[in-house]
Amino acid sequence: MSVKEHMKHVDGTKKGDITLYALSTCGWCKKTKGLLNDLNVDYHYVDVDLLPDADGEEAIKEIRRWNPSCSFPTLVINNSRRIIGFNEEEILGLTKNAS
Repeated sequence: MSVKEHMKHVDGTKKGDITLYALSTCGWCKKTKGLLNDLNVDYHYVDVDLLPDADGEEAIKEIRRWNPSCSFPTLVINNSRRIIGFNEEEILGLTKNAS
């Protein structure tokens, strides 16, 4: 399997292609998911710590492309922009920008 096959989809209003790399035990990741859900944003996410070893390594490589420190949460928008950590202001901006 690949990381993409482990992604979960949350249905909502399309604001671009949004992917969240998270940890199942991370409070900031849970806050980010909660805010995206409250804003009714369509997104995909994966809890990297729950992936099998090879897929977890693949996810880490992908995250490092966007966030060299590989911290969580890492949000990738339209494969061109990133939000690192829980940044409520930037996440709220997703509802006003891009689609």
